[in-house]
Formats: sequence, structure tokens, C-alpha cells
Amino acid sequence: MIDITLKAGNGLFIYGVRAIILNDDSILMVKNEKHQYYYPVGGRAQFGETSEIAVLREAYEETSLNFEIDRLAFIHENFFVGSFLDNEPCHEISLFFLMKPHKDIQQIKCNSVGADGGKESLIWLPINKLSDYQIFPEFYKTELNCLTNEVRHFVTQNESTYRAK
Repeated sequence: MIDITLKAGNGLFIYGVRAIILNDDSILMVKNEKHQYYYPVGGRAQFGETSEIAVLREAYEETSLNFEIDRLAFIHENFFVGSFLDNEPCHEISLFFLMKPHKDIQQIKCNSVGADGGKESLIWLPINKLSDYQIFPEFYKTELNCLTNEVRHFVTQNESTYRAK
């Protein structure tokens, strides 16, 4: 299947999905050996795949665990320049799904590689200390402390170091 990254004028449109995986007041984030920042588990939806199926697939690919979705938590529109895709202007829309707790959470293992070829690892970051880390999206630093049942919508302009995965 083909990841949804479309050429649009002089830039790219990206349709992403992210998994919010929580355990003991921490969130599971991805660290790529080629970058200084952390980012959520997830990636791009594939053509013909629902966002729910895409996030479950991405979560399995990155953790080796089959998660279940609790609910949609965030919608993020991200406008940025620069990625592994030739520094083109990008318009990314990502859906962030809160995942249900997993009984085998301590058995996660990461065998994934980023789109840029960098080896990825999974890191638990304490939610109350996210401001101490360079993470993307930035709204995690405030919003994960106060998750509600409503879907929140965020728009980010020119967060140039947030790379679409």
C-alpha cells in the first residue's frame, strides 16, 4: 500500500496518525538516532485505510503489541517547511488516538526505522516533565496533563523541526 503523502502545488500534503500510549503517568515516545527530539508512535495512513486501522497498524509496527483504541483525542494541522522529503513546504493533518491500557505494556520492543533510515527506539517520558524535553508536537507539554473526553484541535505554523514520519 502507498503512504498518503501527496504532491500539492509546490509542497506536500501528509495524512498522519499517532498513538497516545500512556502508562504510570508517562507517555511512550519515539527517539530516532539521527535527531535530538522525541515524537509520538505513529506514521502515515495508507491509501484506502481508515485512520483507526492505520493507527493500530502503526502502533503494532513500532511496539510489537496489538493495541485497542480508546478514543480520538486530538486533531493537529501542522504547516512546516523541511523534512526528509527535500525541505518542501508541508501541510500535515494528523489524528491522535488515545490507546487503551495494554496488559503486556512492559514487553514492548521496537524494531522500526524512521523514513530517514535512522534506527528508532521507544522511550517512556514522564508527562509532568515533558517541558524538560524537546518533543513534538509541542502541545503535548500542556494537553496530556488535562485530557478530557472532547476532541481538541490544534494548528501549528512553522514548527520547522517537527518532521512528518
